[in-house]
Amino acid sequence: MKNENKIKLFLVDDDALFLKALEIEFTEHADFTEEGYSIETYATGELCLENLSHEPDVIILDYHLDGIEKTAMNGLETLDKIKAFNQDIPVIMLSSQDKIEVAINCMHHKSFDYVVKSETAFMRLQKIITTIFQYKKMEKELSWYMDRM
Repeated sequence: MKNENKIKLFLVDDDALFLKALEIEFTEHADFTEEGYSIETYATGELCLENLSHEPDVIILDYHLDGIEKTAMNGLETLDKIKAFNQDIPVIMLSSQDKIEVAINCMHHKSFDYVVKSETAFMRLQKIITTIFQYKKMEKELSWYMDRM
């Protein structure tokens, strides 16, 4: 992790109000993690892709991204391009659609998880991010152990 050990989080959503609410939630609950969050927000997938060199630790990506610009890439197209850039960046898809087919489609495109926009979405996102970093810590420990064998 970069930037004083803060978790670098990209939030990508074309709904400005929801995007701001999510940013505020993560900022106000920065004590949820020992490291806290460094947050960058983007209204389009294109802007997110232009800034991947900032090396996000996690990306929370809206499924639909054509609210501002009808010709904008959708979430799945953006997800595919993120994975082509770096397959190890965990991407959590976020949508108002509560359909199993949509969730399965996101998983086929290699998203880490799928969260439905609801009253509990923020808590679910926090839990998923915690799981991601527990998993990364276990991978590091296993790698350390294997190197010494």
